[in-house]
Amino acid sequence: MSEAPRPSAIPAPGAVLAASRAARSVSAGALVWRRLRRSRSAVLGLGILLVFALCGLFAPWLAPYDPYASDLENSLKPPSPRHPLGTDELGRDVLSRILYGARLSLVIGTIAVAIGVALGVPVGLTSGYLGGRFDLVVQRGIDVLLAFPSTILAILLVTILGVGLVNVMIAVGIVSVPTYARLVRGQVLSLKEQEFVDAARALGAGNLRIIFRHVLPNTLAVLIVQTTLQVASAILSAAALGFLGLGVQQPTAEWGAMLSTARQYIQLAPHTLLFPGLAIMLTVLGFNLFGDGLRDALDPRLRV
Repeated sequence: MSEAPRPSAIPAPGAVLAASRAARSVSAGALVWRRLRRSRSAVLGLGILLVFALCGLFAPWLAPYDPYASDLENSLKPPSPRHPLGTDELGRDVLSRILYGARLSLVIGTIAVAIGVALGVPVGLTSGYLGGRFDLVVQRGIDVLLAFPSTILAILLVTILGVGLVNVMIAVGIVSVPTYARLVRGQVLSLKEQEFVDAARALGAGNLRIIFRHVLPNTLAVLIVQTTLQVASAILSAAALGFLGLGVQQPTAEWGAMLSTARQYIQLAPHTLLFPGLAIMLTVLGFNLFGDGLRDALDPRLRV
């Protein structure tokens, strides 16, 4: 008597759920990328950012001269084939200093925003989820920080901490903390009333599990967009501090410090002020264009 055929192996429910989640994440990622590519402004912004990122990354190979080498005989020379963007008051090549400044400005913006995210997101999560008196006290502190203009607050922090590259990143990062705390709190206040949070709580999930497993992942889209836009603001704030003489100090090749020195020669050699200013403007524009396109791509209300 022949044996009955054995049934094929049935995958475990956990494996099916994991595969389903992976498929949904891949399809969602592909949809976001497709929507992002359709936005001309987002593609333009991404292209600008890639250019500056590559310039900063390969600055030692792209820079035609040493950015710190002085040549007083050729100081304040206008753009020429030898120096495409001219020279500064010490005869240093402006193009080489802008290329090296791209690396420094992007690092400052990235680290400053990372500090803001690391401090602001946990504050917003706990404040919005716990509520009550804790939320009241935290939000009054956030209101005090938001009462100061960002540049004034950054100047105050740098004055307390002292000038220098590290202190500039810390000061600019702290300035962005209230923005993230208030943004995340607003998202949490909406999400904690949703049915999936009530279901997780009914199943015995603790507060930490609910916050990091169910609430935080649903705020990532907003956080990604805000982070993209905040990097532009951080670069602008760092350049403003450098322009005021409170940021990165000379002879370091940083765009704000270059503007601070070049303002003395605005009539004699306007190119020393023009090109660093254009670099700041284009970088901030690139982040803003890319952030706006990313916001539209991640908006679930615009998905078909």
